[in-house]
Amino acid sequence: MKKVLLMVVGIMVLMTALSAFAEEGYPDDMMDKIMAMKADAEIKKDMPASIPGAKVVNTAEALKMFKDKKVIFLDNRIKTQFDTEHIAGAKWFFCDTLIDNPGQAKSLDKDKEYLLYCNGTHCWRSPAVAMMLSQLGFKNIYWYRDGIPAWKKAGNPVE
Repeated sequence: MKKVLLMVVGIMVLMTALSAFAEEGYPDDMMDKIMAMKADAEIKKDMPASIPGAKVVNTAEALKMFKDKKVIFLDNRIKTQFDTEHIAGAKWFFCDTLIDNPGQAKSLDKDKEYLLYCNGTHCWRSPAVAMMLSQLGFKNIYWYRDGIPAWKKAGNPVE
């Protein structure tokens, strides 16, 4: 009986530790890629052309999604930029918070479609969010690589 009790307690401790690890962070190799993108952004280097787990969309495709209203637009820029101007109807979903707190993704529905954007091809935040959400099991992720600069240049709605 004592052995069974010890085994049950051991399993509970292991499950708690694994659960805490899953909530704690992301794989090191992914974080290395995100930090490399952040460093590239500081020297105005283009972000990758694609991100595993996300479909890249151009301005025309993003506009179609906007008009169809089937996709939730998530602005991954800093709050002051979002507050100044963002794609009409977009929600603010801050990249830096998601890095520190993967639990932030619980506010999203994994069954919905999300279009992620930031400040264009030199911005690291939306591709980083795409990587993190993909890691967390989101399947319907679109990355608008050209971001708000291209959206505005095309004369599309902002607020």
